[in-house]
Amino acid sequence: MIYFKQRNRFLSRWRDIKKRIFRPATLGCILCGILASLLFALVLFFAQAPDAQAAQKTRIKFSTLAPEGSSWMKIMRSLEKELKRVTEGAVGFKFYPGGVSGDEVDVIRKMRIGQIHAAGFTGVGLGEILPEVRILDLPFLFRNDREIEVIYEKMNDYFAARFEEKGYILLGWVPVGWIHFFSNEPVSTVASLKPRKAWMWEGDPLVYETYRGLGVSPHPLSITDVLLSLQTGIVDTVYASPMGALALQWFTKVKYMSELRMANATGAVLITKKMFDRLPDKHKNALRQVSKNYLKKLVKKVQEDNDEAITLMKQNGLKMTPLPDAGELEKFYAVGREVQNKMNGKLFSQPLLDTVMSHLKALR
Repeated sequence: MIYFKQRNRFLSRWRDIKKRIFRPATLGCILCGILASLLFALVLFFAQAPDAQAAQKTRIKFSTLAPEGSSWMKIMRSLEKELKRVTEGAVGFKFYPGGVSGDEVDVIRKMRIGQIHAAGFTGVGLGEILPEVRILDLPFLFRNDREIEVIYEKMNDYFAARFEEKGYILLGWVPVGWIHFFSNEPVSTVASLKPRKAWMWEGDPLVYETYRGLGVSPHPLSITDVLLSLQTGIVDTVYASPMGALALQWFTKVKYMSELRMANATGAVLITKKMFDRLPDKHKNALRQVSKNYLKKLVKKVQEDNDEAITLMKQNGLKMTPLPDAGELEKFYAVGREVQNKMNGKLFSQPLLDTVMSHLKALR
């Protein structure tokens, strides 16, 4: 009985509540409340939108051996400024110049674990990722700037595809320039090079074979140890581009620079595919286009800087060793061909070598 009385009382109250709720005035208030809640939610959403967009900004951590204030860094900072402009601030760089991230091998390790996203590399670093790219660093391969320009243009798509297979996107080539010997005694013949205490970038198989062919016993060192080794006499001969020898201050510890060109050192800017793929398509396209435009400017500037570096070093007492005569020059070229044969099947394939040589043959 108690149960039924309570049930009847509840039903009676519920009918009264329904009448009040579903009165037009009451329904209007409820709808107003819902609309107000939705409007408040939208206000909150758009108020928070700038913060959400800020959180989506991408900063690409970029490493280079080039010091702050160098042409490399000046143009890279201009590149970043333009990239920020075209992406409305969504994509930029955080730079680590001057080798603060370590040697190129150290940088590659950091890129593989995501601590660094992009970097400017010489052939040594590029070869750690894609050994066959060292074909561009073969000793005595090129004769002039035109040959270099054509080979890079012809081989660009091939190497870009191969780098992508390795997990990297090629943003552009920036060759370091012609490589010369810097020494405390003149180097103009194979015989004059043999007794020298010559530096070799540690772990570089291409230079190792070149020195073997020249009859030189090299001293393998990290690039960051070279200046001290020159100061202490551990080495007395190094190889570098003029701008490299100037920027790293190696020229202050030697007396001579050879006019003989050992090679043309390749260089490039890479970004990890993992980082690149995080960008929206429109920002990927922007990064590619801006990099292409500014890295072309950098190539031209590097060439100019190398010429200016030679002038500046000569003004500071560096002496030039003239080119070998034709007979002696052919001895160096013969070593170059020998290194090509030894590296064939190790660093690169015969078909790749044939392709490069066919392009060069068409120019000569």
